[in-house]
Amino acid sequence: MTEMSITDYLAQGGVLTSPENVPARYRAELMRLMATFVDSALAGAAGFADIINEGPGIKERIAAAKIVLEKTDNADKVLTIMGEFGANTARYANHHPWTDRLERDADIGTTRTDTDMRLAVFNYPMHGWADAVVMNLLMGLAVGVQMGEFKRVSYAPLADAFRAIAPVEARHAELAAEGIERLIQTGADKADLQASIAYWWPRVAASFGKDVSTRAGQLQAYGLRHSTNAELREEWEAASATALNKLGLSAP
Repeated sequence: MTEMSITDYLAQGGVLTSPENVPARYRAELMRLMATFVDSALAGAAGFADIINEGPGIKERIAAAKIVLEKTDNADKVLTIMGEFGANTARYANHHPWTDRLERDADIGTTRTDTDMRLAVFNYPMHGWADAVVMNLLMGLAVGVQMGEFKRVSYAPLADAFRAIAPVEARHAELAAEGIERLIQTGADKADLQASIAYWWPRVAASFGKDVSTRAGQLQAYGLRHSTNAELREEWEAASATALNKLGLSAP
């Protein structure tokens, strides 16, 4: 197939299965999608690793360590596919400063830093165990929404990888909800939890991108996106409000 006919094929719902038949512009968007996921997973794991020993008990520390392990493993699944497109996977994991964070009161919106492709939310520091668990819940629910898109991407090996990753990420959000529930049961101040929700809510919301995207049409034509940024964010807002409500907390 020519690049034009492949583009038509993708626009009609076709899928690609190997690097050999991927057009250049499609490859660029696919690599961007994969790099954003890998960099976010590695940065997220690195940030949460620093919090493990702040867990109030052994079970909490085991849950946090499990999340760090599994997020790193999820990154590896997608990085392996990037390697099939020529990415230097051996160098990748050590090339970026995954633990780097901005100041707590920084506000970079949806922009990235110069060092890697992590979502902006992973540039902010977590302040203590309770704050980390709140962030993990809100971001875990956001990842769950994104997985609905990622499982349908038109590059079949990546869609397969995301189908394996999705239930693992869903469990991370469940662990976060359980962690918040334990905090409340043991006397955590709900006002402090609400303050963390207020801090993380707009930063997680920004991870869905701007409502008006210059690349959205192209991504949809390539079968790499199916919903708009606004639709995904609204789905996350509803899921998060429901999850918080069950815990006796509220969305901002």
